[in-house]
Amino acid sequence: MVKELKSTDEFVQEITNQKGYALIDFWAVWCQPCRMMAPVVEKVAEELSDLRVYKVNVDEVSSLSEGFEIMSIPTLIIFKDGNPIHRLSGYRPFDVLLHDIKEVIEQ
Repeated sequence: MVKELKSTDEFVQEITNQKGYALIDFWAVWCQPCRMMAPVVEKVAEELSDLRVYKVNVDEVSSLSEGFEIMSIPTLIIFKDGNPIHRLSGYRPFDVLLHDIKEVIEQ
């Protein structure tokens, strides 16, 4: 399941203060590649049950997108124990995204 983060406070509670791996998908409603990526991210969340998966609408929570210097969307950031460890930008098909994420979290 993908949860939407609606504030910096939610980010702190869900990401910063948690152990383990998390993925955040920075997106916008008007972004066509983001809309194409949404079902891919959902499928990754189902496939990798140990990975917590979130979405951040860059227009609604601009403080987070600015804080992580999001310049293009979709951008996905992988976190480990609350710290960003890897960034992916642009659309990726499911198998490619799954491989890229597994490569990072299985190191």
